[in-house]
Amino acid sequence: MNVPFLDLKAAYLECQSEIDAAVQRVLHSGYYIGGPEVESFESEFAQFCGAKECVGLANGLDALHLALRAMDVGPGDEVIVPSNTYIATWLAVSQCGATVVPVEPDARTFNIDPALIEAAITPRTKVILPVHLYGQPADLDPILAIARKHGLLVLEDGAQAHGSRYKGKRIGAHGDVVAWSFYPGKNLGAIGDGGAITTDDPVLADRIRVLRNYGSRVKYVNEYQGYNSRLDPLQAAILRVKLLHLDEWNARRSAIAAHYLEQLRDSGLGLPFVPEWATPAWHLFVVTTPAREVLQQQLAAAGVTTLIHYPIPPHLQQCYAELGWQAGAFPLAEQMAEQVLSLPIGPQLETEELATVVRALNR
Repeated sequence: MNVPFLDLKAAYLECQSEIDAAVQRVLHSGYYIGGPEVESFESEFAQFCGAKECVGLANGLDALHLALRAMDVGPGDEVIVPSNTYIATWLAVSQCGATVVPVEPDARTFNIDPALIEAAITPRTKVILPVHLYGQPADLDPILAIARKHGLLVLEDGAQAHGSRYKGKRIGAHGDVVAWSFYPGKNLGAIGDGGAITTDDPVLADRIRVLRNYGSRVKYVNEYQGYNSRLDPLQAAILRVKLLHLDEWNARRSAIAAHYLEQLRDSGLGLPFVPEWATPAWHLFVVTTPAREVLQQQLAAAGVTTLIHYPIPPHLQQCYAELGWQAGAFPLAEQMAEQVLSLPIGPQLETEELATVVRALNR
């Protein structure tokens, strides 16, 4: 049996009739930029997240970038970011001309360690940017307390956290803005690129709406040097369908994660740690082992596809060589990059496929 890491086609087939009808609805509507599908998705996703505002955007990186722009982040400013994250978190800061200030993760959760944030704050710090990595919520209360103490804004990277809960409340409006990605492999994935922000701040939401549309609120009147970053109506219509299935799909992911945690407890692998206040969306199920390459090869030989999220930490990427960080600068992020391995956990994973993964690992 060959076990895929994630079967995107199976997700489509599960709700094919609904998606096909939504696409036809858009094609017959005559609205191909903006319009009722985008507006309806924004309203429905805001309600799902428990937020007052949602602004659809072209992709997750734009969601981070435009949120920072709306927060007036620019050259000379600093943004605190996790050292352990996908590079888009850093790129959004750099695109504003600001400086990334990395902070190491909590060794148990892999998310940014709140205990280390305050020491990284300088007079130039403007925003704290925690990531809900792998769908596990970051510890937001101490992060928000530090931000309030120092007069800083909080932008959450929720690209992997659709449906995650922090202390019972869905991720969506704890901080000032949450940035989302609807890349096809996400828990809530489009069939193509897509993104959004959610927030309870109407001023920030309005700024992002204007920035996404060439800096224009009224046609041919440009308030800002803006961008073209609009959520496509076809993707919005598809996301509306998938949003109806998201809770069920997340429940399946949670059941798979629980099975892994039970069946692999004696495997010798490092297993995910979930604090009592967290309800993960289980975007990824990540184990750790010093023998990752050997294990990945053995799993591949058994027909199990795995992925590495992420093999090179941002500070060691070629595009950040100018900042001068060498190996050893952020040892926890580097250790995680060397040891993490993501197992299949998609909601369409079949029972026998899951059993195949567990058998292969325990062998």
